Amino acid sequence: MIHPDARQWIDQVLAGSPVARRIGLRFTTVEPDRVVATLPFDPDNVTVDDIVHGGVIATLIDIAGAAASASGIGDSVAGGATATMSIAYLAPAHACDLAAEAVVVQRGRTQTVADIAVRDPRGRAIATGIVTSRIFLREA
Repeated sequence: MIHPDARQWIDQVLAGSPVARRIGLRFTTVEPDRVVATLPFDPDNVTVDDIVHGGVIATLIDIAGAAASASGIGDSVAGGATATMSIAYLAPAHACDLAAEAVVVQRGRTQTVADIAVRDPRGRAIATGIVTSRIFLREA
């Protein structure tokens, strides 16, 4: 079970952000150090023909990585921010919903690293990413 502060951060700050609401991002799984975020297909989010824009996929990766990081916080944390993000685009996402599974692979006191896999409904790998998040601690 995750800390109530973590759940609030994920629901209000991440899923509740204007960009997450605009692209329709939702969390279907939230557990300690692992989240799954879904992104419904929207023709307004394409680049060429029916291919989901890489920037939209990057946003999905960024928010999923941040949520995985937040899923392990406690009441000593004041917030966080993406420090670095690396993405490999593996295949075009043609007119389909996407799911991003983000798993924390390293957690420190002030930094986490999450590995994110983006897949289409058939399970085909669309992109993979690594998000490093900086954790801001409350002042004592």
